[in-house]
Amino acid sequence: MKGRISKIGSYAISSSIKDQQQQPCISCTTFNILAPIYKRLSQKDQSIRESDNRAYWLGRNHRILDWLLYERSSIICLQEFWVGNEELVNLYEKRLGDAGYLSYKLGRTNNRGDGLLTAVHKDYFRVVNSRDLLFNDCGDRVAQLLHVELAAPYSQYDAHQEVLIVNTHLLFPHDSTLSIVRLQQVYKILQYVESYQKEVNLSPMPIILCGDWNGSKRGHVYKFLRSQGFVSSYDTAHRYTDSDAHKWVSHRNHRGNICAVDFIWLLNPNRYRKLLKTSWSEAVFGMFRYLLRRASLTAEDAFAFMKTDNDGDYITFLGFCETLRQLNLTGHCNGLTTKEIKDLWIQADIDGNGLVDYKEFHQRIWNQTWSEQREGEDGEAKGNQEQTVGFSVKNAVLFPPEVEKGMWPENYSLSDHARLTVVFSPIRMPRSQLVS
Repeated sequence: MKGRISKIGSYAISSSIKDQQQQPCISCTTFNILAPIYKRLSQKDQSIRESDNRAYWLGRNHRILDWLLYERSSIICLQEFWVGNEELVNLYEKRLGDAGYLSYKLGRTNNRGDGLLTAVHKDYFRVVNSRDLLFNDCGDRVAQLLHVELAAPYSQYDAHQEVLIVNTHLLFPHDSTLSIVRLQQVYKILQYVESYQKEVNLSPMPIILCGDWNGSKRGHVYKFLRSQGFVSSYDTAHRYTDSDAHKWVSHRNHRGNICAVDFIWLLNPNRYRKLLKTSWSEAVFGMFRYLLRRASLTAEDAFAFMKTDNDGDYITFLGFCETLRQLNLTGHCNGLTTKEIKDLWIQADIDGNGLVDYKEFHQRIWNQTWSEQREGEDGEAKGNQEQTVGFSVKNAVLFPPEVEKGMWPENYSLSDHARLTVVFSPIRMPRSQLVS
């Protein structure tokens, strides 16, 4: 097993530095390490958790650290980090600190016990700023934002090359009402990143989003991030398309299902980006459309359904709100907010007359396709724009290796998630701008 990991380690670290013909690389690892408070030790008695047995959780976390330090990624993003246990926190801070890492931890709100840990190696980065984002929602989820500057020789193109790194763990969709919450959480992250960039007057720079997204490539969160120009680094490295949804897995959940939920997303500064609010509306309408079509409604049936009791050939705002309620997107504590509903209505009512006719319904709700950006398409800036620095994806590896073939090994015990490591190489590229 270590031979496979050393391929990433040597490629990302040793080879790229020693071989002067290669550009220096940085690497990033994301890993949900399964907090001991959640790890079940018995299938018969679900109440027995690893947190009750110090020898078990201490031994497993030492092994996790052994692998992390052997791999020695430039960036380490951990989820389900047991922030509520001082001994474990000290263990990670001590071993990571001794290895040259600066680490930042953040617990979930309402003392849930676990949280996030993000560590960056001092040989590769100088930390400019760190921010915590509290969603304050039903899942008590959080995110971390690190604003870093590359150190020499990794900043060979720009003496002050900067990167934004986000670490998060989205809500698990225990039922259908929570799917909208995960979409809201990603929206909050991107809003926060956007506001931070404006606050400190940052030029476009690479953004790396890491974590356990608790949703697959078929989900609305995946499509939302793609519509904003982000690419899945693992899929890019292996030349998988968006429709290749079952090539790999990264998690076996508590129900025994295996799925791909752990991603390292990359947004380069040469990617044209839709306005965030536009992408958000498209993503919610995508969920809206999915629910209507799942009920086997035709376009005409769906339009009639949304008109409710209205005799006219149009949808009113009240009818729109009632449809959202019947689709379970509102009417409960996890649903869309009043402001979000009004923003959606504004997007649907194209001519602004306070009504949505069949043409507007068809254009905005029924036939709208989420607009992903693919490498090499019009999503990339071209021409003589101002130059900046971004990243190319050089390699990506999941561990244990069986998950790369869509299988889950029964003898794997480090976590219920696979570890994902991606290697990036700095490259020159033209700078892009937001587009409507």
